[in-house]
Amino acid sequence: MWNRLQGRLRPVGCGVEELRCRRREREAALRKARREQQLVSKRLVRDNAPEEAEVDLILGEAEIQQFLRLAQRGTEEKERERALVSLRQGLQHLETQQIFIRLEGSMRTLVGLLTSNQALLQLEAARCLHELSHSEQSAVAEACLPATSYLLTYLSGHSSDFIELCLYTLGNLIVESEAVRSQLLPQGIVPALAACIQSSHLTVLEALGYALSQLLQAKEAPEKIIPSVLGSTLPQHMLRLLQPGPKLNPGVAVEFAWCLHYIICSQVNNALLITHGALSTLGLLLLDLAGAVQRSEDAGLELLVCPVFRCLSNLLTETAVEAVGGQMQLRDERVVAALFILLQFFLQKQPSLLPEGLWLLNNLTANSPSFCTSLLSLDLIEPLLQLLPVSNVVSVLVLTVLCNVAEKGPAYCEHLWPGPLLPSLLDMLTFSDTDVIGQSLELLQLLFLYRPEAAQAFLQQSGLQALERHEEEAQLQERVHALQRTALHG
Repeated sequence: MWNRLQGRLRPVGCGVEELRCRRREREAALRKARREQQLVSKRLVRDNAPEEAEVDLILGEAEIQQFLRLAQRGTEEKERERALVSLRQGLQHLETQQIFIRLEGSMRTLVGLLTSNQALLQLEAARCLHELSHSEQSAVAEACLPATSYLLTYLSGHSSDFIELCLYTLGNLIVESEAVRSQLLPQGIVPALAACIQSSHLTVLEALGYALSQLLQAKEAPEKIIPSVLGSTLPQHMLRLLQPGPKLNPGVAVEFAWCLHYIICSQVNNALLITHGALSTLGLLLLDLAGAVQRSEDAGLELLVCPVFRCLSNLLTETAVEAVGGQMQLRDERVVAALFILLQFFLQKQPSLLPEGLWLLNNLTANSPSFCTSLLSLDLIEPLLQLLPVSNVVSVLVLTVLCNVAEKGPAYCEHLWPGPLLPSLLDMLTFSDTDVIGQSLELLQLLFLYRPEAAQAFLQQSGLQALERHEEEAQLQERVHALQRTALHG
């Protein structure tokens, strides 16, 4: 090997532009994968009295008919209410649900009770529908279709408890059935939700965020739903509810942060969100969250941090960011410092969030020399390298961020080499994961292009032997050979 490669060899490896293009292709694939990771779920809201808690009641056809008859024609309101409570308890079981929807006239009777002029009966009928909406069987949820128009109408009511229940029920039904969505969209569900977001009740706002997030995840959302949402007042109010300060409610903020994430992932009109101040709002929220982890160890913090990371990461890929000076809105050094505080916190508490934070750091540094400068001026390269052993995914992202810094040119590479980078890269080359090795090779190639003396240091530290170990792997062979020639240059 030594005899064959001795002499002054011209670097033949990939250029900076080709390396950058390759990384951008991988980033685009990752963004697409993350857009497709959704959080479709159903929620169950129960406020049972203690004496109801242990009831385990599976109802037959005759019992369902009896309870419906009592609820409809009982002589006393309390008797009618008790009949609906018993029916609701039975509807907690799939067997009862299936019998109920097969029973002729059962849903019509329940909708009639929902639309009665007696508030207690309305509430219990709505609770019955809520149990049905939470069913594991799509046929059970679709049987609730006749009730959805009324649930939508009641969103403009005065009882916050009733509105909350209607919102959770609609959220469960929306995600289950395209037929429900097709019925509710022309009936004005988006304007109805936009009216609800001005409520002063936090429970209503949290339920609204849930229902809206379910609606935004529909497969037809980019074409039929999100344009209407962006055309309403919802985005401005969502951003208002995400502004840090004493009025920020964590439960509400989590719901609307995910809503914002689904809108951004649709790429329908992210420029509009940027002009509404989404970047600055999310950047300030990131700073606030970093302060929060320093003050306490709130175990639920990751529920909000994750969508905030994703929203910022995806917005930073928009060309509109540059047009409105979006990166300047993020206040370079403060955002980078806050991000590292969160990374250190989650390293101990929630390592699964490290890739999310590193993906944000990658997008911050990809096209911004100022963010790369912040990374260097705050002496964050060594803390970044300390994350390498966490996992292969984390290693690749750390190395990608370092590539972003290195590709900015010789002045940036001077801060990377000499330093702790060389032993870290030698360790990376002992990995068996080809993605880790490939990203290590790209970083080495950038360093050798801009800092030729790094190649000699690499050889002296047995780097060549580390490269040779990977020559048998076909996907790396060509790049290893190119890098060997570069390392031996001069």
